[in-house]
Amino acid sequence: MAASPPTRRPSSLEIAQGAALQPIGRVAAELGLLDEEYEPYGRHKAKVDLGVLDRLASRPDGKLVCVTSITPTRSGEGKTTTAVALTQGLARAGARPVLCLREPSLGPVFGVKGGAAGGGYAQVVPMEDLNLHFTGDIHAIGAANNLLAAMIDAHLLHGNELGIDPLSITWKRCLDMNDRALRRVVSGLGGRVNGSPRETGFDITAASEVMAIVAVSRDLHDLRSRLGAITVGETPDGELVTADDIGAAGSMAVLLKDAIKPNLVQTLEGQPAFVHAGPFANIASGNNSLIADRIALKLGDIVVTEGGFGSDMGFEKFVHLVARRGGIAPSAVVLVATPATMHLHGPENIRRHIGIVRALGFDPVVAINVHPGDDGALVEDALAAAESAGARAAVVSDGFERGGKGALDLAAEVLRALEQPGSMQTLYPIDAPIEQKLLAVAKTVYGAADVALSPAAKVQAERLAEQGLHDLPVCMAKTQLSLGHDLALGASPSDFTLPVRDLRAYTGAGWVVALCGDMQTMPGLSAAPAALAIDVDGRGRTVGLF
Repeated sequence: MAASPPTRRPSSLEIAQGAALQPIGRVAAELGLLDEEYEPYGRHKAKVDLGVLDRLASRPDGKLVCVTSITPTRSGEGKTTTAVALTQGLARAGARPVLCLREPSLGPVFGVKGGAAGGGYAQVVPMEDLNLHFTGDIHAIGAANNLLAAMIDAHLLHGNELGIDPLSITWKRCLDMNDRALRRVVSGLGGRVNGSPRETGFDITAASEVMAIVAVSRDLHDLRSRLGAITVGETPDGELVTADDIGAAGSMAVLLKDAIKPNLVQTLEGQPAFVHAGPFANIASGNNSLIADRIALKLGDIVVTEGGFGSDMGFEKFVHLVARRGGIAPSAVVLVATPATMHLHGPENIRRHIGIVRALGFDPVVAINVHPGDDGALVEDALAAAESAGARAAVVSDGFERGGKGALDLAAEVLRALEQPGSMQTLYPIDAPIEQKLLAVAKTVYGAADVALSPAAKVQAERLAEQGLHDLPVCMAKTQLSLGHDLALGASPSDFTLPVRDLRAYTGAGWVVALCGDMQTMPGLSAAPAALAIDVDGRGRTVGLF
């Protein structure tokens, strides 16, 4: 008898397209929202009104669990898949979890990494909506950003009443797509009617300061204040010129008054999920919105959130940029690793990441994220390496294949960790000099021996101190593929010098961005981007999205 052909596993997109979703009103009601506190965007997603925070102000917060990872490969380690699976597993264990994730950018969706809704049977749905435009938040952020840019150029053309030095203008336009050709451009060509020629560029929207502001604002009024505080340039005598000076902040706030509201969706198993804001972790703050976290903490007893890339990226920034000033703190941390990546990097990398998480106040639970076809021996090696490296516990997470059932062991370990919560620690005093803050992160988190500022960065550090901006935290922009600034150093370098080529004051968001090595704020497409595989089939359905 001929052997039966192997059963083809459905793709993540096929699983999502075939799922039976609850009406969003039912998800909202089970979460504890009143009818007037959410606005449906179709049948399966909704915007949540910020007034829920006032209604629930006296309710105690739930406990926050942060999901991070070891140094990832270009395909990622599956933090989102693990975070979704953990949420589903906690619900199966009797908890009332709420998931908080970032909104996917079209850049990675059509670039290398693909979508950001999880995978297999551990997904947030509707998957296509999440990955393709969603509720329009990112487009609104781009519009607000570019309105300010247009108003700056118009101000220069119509007399420059504020006396802005055109060479000092730091504000760029943005676009939600990987497009290296826009990194450096000349605008204003074509004669006086089109403005004055000057060199500028584009950032990807996820790296823009407006995205950062949406992610860390506490409410609409805080958003408006932060937008007004954006620095766009200087006068010849060094006086800062802001978005309020240009007169743009009010209109920017109007463009963002709906984008500031968190988006409510659901997991494949019906748990509530807030998906809101999308700053990258390698060049921005790397976490979902503070507003979503705060609302979730009032509505659930456990909130699961994930920071972008490894613990040296998203988790470090969660501690210093989000939690420290946002008035929240995690109680437990999950460190995700795949067997293949642990084998590739060797045991030193997970040891280093466990050390980073401990330096920030927590003993992590390590989740070995497995997929069908993983080598059993590599899985066992990964568990042993995590335990040897000092993990609080190390368990297999099989959410991709089994959903919440595959994360029950992980959920049990997280619940045990929450019984003895960690205590968040920061690595530098907020009023320390900027170079001291850079050195603290470089040494403790990256394993560097020293930091070397370029001549331009040194001048900028001195100017920031003179302008009274030295008391801002630092947001490091570097590769996510190594603990250092350069992949050529390997995944787990030590005793290197971290080069900082530029410092940018994000006075609205409230931090200083340090550009390390050759890190760019506008990514480029590879020779074989994911966009090549995405299409519509004969029935008009999306195919090739992952």
